[in-house]
Amino acid sequence: MLKLVVLVSGGGTNLQAVIDGIESGKIRNARIAEVISNNSNAYALERARNHGIDCRCISPKDYETREAFNQAFLETINQIAPDLIVLAGFLVVIPPDMIKRYRNRIINIHPSLIPSFCGTGYYGLKVHEAALARGVKVVGATVHFVDEGTDTGPIILQKAVAVEKGDTPEILQRRVMEQAEWQILPQAIDLIAAGRVSVKNGIVEVSEKKIHDIDYTIT
Repeated sequence: MLKLVVLVSGGGTNLQAVIDGIESGKIRNARIAEVISNNSNAYALERARNHGIDCRCISPKDYETREAFNQAFLETINQIAPDLIVLAGFLVVIPPDMIKRYRNRIINIHPSLIPSFCGTGYYGLKVHEAALARGVKVVGATVHFVDEGTDTGPIILQKAVAVEKGDTPEILQRRVMEQAEWQILPQAIDLIAAGRVSVKNGIVEVSEKKIHDIDYTIT
C-alpha cells in the first residue's frame, strides 16, 4: 500500500479531496501516514485530525536558519519514510536534498495549465488574477513531479476549465478547484499507487495497465 505524506499550508481543500478519494475508493492502495504544515493555524491540520490522521507543524520560523529547517524537515520526512510526498498547497520551497532523495516521488498540484501562469510568484489567487488579466479563455490545473525548478517537473495529468463571462479571480479559483484540482490530484495518486506511472527522459508515461511494481527503496 502506498504510504503518503501530504504537505499543506492553508485550508487544505486538496488534502480533503485526497482524504475523500481514499475513503470513497477513488484512490486505491494508498493511505495518508501524516499531514505536515508549516502553519500551525492551517485548517488543513484540523481536517487531518477530524479523520484520525497524524499531523504536525514544522515551520521555518522556528529555526535560526533555513539550512537548519531544511535539515530538520528532511529528517522528519525520512523518519516517516513515505512512498510518495504530496504537495497540496504547500508554500515552502522543498530542500534540494529532499528532491534528490525522493526523485520522482514528490508530486505537486498547480492551478494552471503549465507552462502557463506558473513559476516564481504564481500561487493561489495570483494565478487566476494573471489569467483573467491576460484574457485567456481556458485555464485549468496540473499535477506534476517536483524537480529543482519551480513548476518545471514532469507533467503527470492536466485538466482544462473554461473561463466564463463575469468571472472574478475568486470565482475562477473555485471552479478550477472543483472541476480540475480535486479531480486530477486523486487520479494521479491512484495511478501512481497502481504502478502505472513512469518517467522516461523527463516525460511521464501513463500505461493502461500496471507496468511495474512500485519500488519503495530510496536511492
